[in-house]
Amino acid sequence: MELIIFLPGMLLAYFPVKQYLRLRPAKLAAVTVCLILLLCLAGEAVRRFFHINILWLFFPAAAIMGSFYVHTLKITRWKSVSVFLAVCGVFSCLGNTAIGINGETTLPFSLCTAALWFLMCCAFVDVAWYPASHAARQLLEDDALAPTWYVFWILPVIFISLNLFFIPENPSILEQGRLRLLYILFSFVLLVLLLLSYLLFYYMTSSLNRNNRLRLENQFLSLQQARYDSLLTTTRQIRQARHDMRHHFHVLQGFAAQGNMEGILNYLAEVQGNIPTGDLGLCKNAVVDSVAGYFSLLYRENGIPLSFRLDLPRDLPVPDTDLCSVLSNLLENAMEASLRTAPEKRKVQVSARLHSGNMLLLSIENNYDGEVQEKNGVFLSSKHPREGIGLQAVRHIAEKSGGYIRFHYGNGVFIANVMLRSEL
Repeated sequence: MELIIFLPGMLLAYFPVKQYLRLRPAKLAAVTVCLILLLCLAGEAVRRFFHINILWLFFPAAAIMGSFYVHTLKITRWKSVSVFLAVCGVFSCLGNTAIGINGETTLPFSLCTAALWFLMCCAFVDVAWYPASHAARQLLEDDALAPTWYVFWILPVIFISLNLFFIPENPSILEQGRLRLLYILFSFVLLVLLLLSYLLFYYMTSSLNRNNRLRLENQFLSLQQARYDSLLTTTRQIRQARHDMRHHFHVLQGFAAQGNMEGILNYLAEVQGNIPTGDLGLCKNAVVDSVAGYFSLLYRENGIPLSFRLDLPRDLPVPDTDLCSVLSNLLENAMEASLRTAPEKRKVQVSARLHSGNMLLLSIENNYDGEVQEKNGVFLSSKHPREGIGLQAVRHIAEKSGGYIRFHYGNGVFIANVMLRSEL
């Protein structure tokens, strides 16, 4: 009977991840209920035949349900495991409260205690429906700062351990004085502290994600400003060149009247060198055009040949901030590698196209000198013996929506291929 609490537990765990289900809701519900009922029957059989404490059956049962939960979702393991453990932490506090109310600490629990625990869990699911379906879902959808999920699991694990530790071994100890009342109060306080910790994590992570998004948006705006300044300078140069064209024709006519072919050729070479080389439009998409224009100017200043083949429409299925971050980081890495390469070998080629309407394929190829630092499939930064922050950001952005990033290198050529998918 105790394992039946997985029913409200799984329901609560699925509230914030409804849009990431691998199965249809009706099919998932049927499979989940059947699995929980099977665990209940198997747990009862094991307890009766092998006289195993039901408490120890919770651990393999939770592992089975957790593994099932993770494999039915299309989100990262860190997020899915964290959500499942968060529910387990709350339900463990409710279990201790039910123990204190009925004054029963021996396992298996009586039908009254198990039913009370189940009803309390159902009541909590009803109360937590709105925050789980809105606030928690929003937090799961926000990937600006994914590493925060790497440490969240510690919080529910600590509270689960505390609840297990404080279950009295002697059933009669709660009847001494006011220990029963204190036990109930302590369990309730643990529950409140756990929920407050979740709330604090939510506000902290939301603030960090918001700041990180603002940083990316400011980076994008700075690229747009630099691109605008470059276009403005190029436009002025073209206007000046058009204004001077009449004077150039007069000079050429003078050389032609004199039959001075050498003078014509020399003057044409001089004029050609003064023609502005700025690019007025590299791509129809404003984000890609801004980033490409900014780095085109930067590459030119550093003497690095850079060519683009950008076959992209005005509107793309990929978020602007993600695209800006990916393209900027890869172009920056290619420029750093080119600066360490002999000037005559420097060359960077960028191509991008839209595939099937919801996939953006990006490829950046650059020459390099020296050796590529790679360890266990991870490319290390030239500044420290770990993967570069830029590559970490690109990898996360690509993989969060089912895309990928692949690297190929050899014979002095390094190629980065990225696929970004629509988040629909």
